[in-house]
Amino acid sequence: MIKTGRRIRESTGDRLFLTGVYIVLGIALIVVLYPLVFIVSSSLSSPLAVSSGRVWLWPVDLTFVGYKVVLSNPQVLQGYGNSLFYAFFGTLISVTLTIILAYPLSRRTFFGRSALMMFITFTMLFSGGLIPTYLVVKQLGLLDTRWALLIPQAIWVWQIIIARTFFQSSIPDELAEASEMDGCSDFRFMWSVVLPLSKPIIAVLILMYAIGQWNAYFDALIYLKTQSLYPLQLILRSILILNSAASGNIDAAEQLRRQQFADLTKYSLIVIASLPVLIIYPFVQRYFVKGMLIGSVKG
Repeated sequence: MIKTGRRIRESTGDRLFLTGVYIVLGIALIVVLYPLVFIVSSSLSSPLAVSSGRVWLWPVDLTFVGYKVVLSNPQVLQGYGNSLFYAFFGTLISVTLTIILAYPLSRRTFFGRSALMMFITFTMLFSGGLIPTYLVVKQLGLLDTRWALLIPQAIWVWQIIIARTFFQSSIPDELAEASEMDGCSDFRFMWSVVLPLSKPIIAVLILMYAIGQWNAYFDALIYLKTQSLYPLQLILRSILILNSAASGNIDAAEQLRRQQFADLTKYSLIVIASLPVLIIYPFVQRYFVKGMLIGSVKG
């Protein structure tokens, strides 16, 4: 059998271009990956090796002291539980409200959708500010409660735009009209037709809201006073501030030891706080990219 397929020969200019692309991508990979490797290696190295700058790529004088100290702190475990609570229920509330708001805005039969979308988009440019928002939260009786981290930031405008664009391009009006002719109610159509066809955008919304809830700490810093309600990020902030505080009644050697231990604890805390996101993100990255393309390509 005669083999007729031939590989297209690349020109010198194409080979040089691809070589340059690979070099740039390799540099970008090193720039992004090295800080992660350095932080993990520092968290597994001895305090003296970290403070003396001997850690570059691999752990030096392998030790798990930083993780033992951090995980033995009951506040860290409590903060982990609170962050999981806020991330789960906050994401559930946010995704539900976003879908309920975005789907009607995607239908041409919804009266006043353009005006409503204009008011929603307006909040991306101008907000009420910190003090008015704080007063509203206080008047609603949400201060120092878990609801203060779930309700005020429940809906993000950018997510509404992404979800609305997906519904416009993926759920045709003819499908809704056919369901209505068969006697299907709006709620039944939403539950039985729209949601099963919207799994990609639901995955995107879950990822975005969950990461935002997990990394959030400013709202907790403003609205919460009870330490048992603090999320993990606020607990870690308190530990870092406490470890970095210097005392005037100790000698130089003890102060140096505390500083070395504070550096080791800092790297261990960073790894612990970032671990859930680093584990989950590689599995849902394609949904995240797809959601960003939905909002940017189709308007």
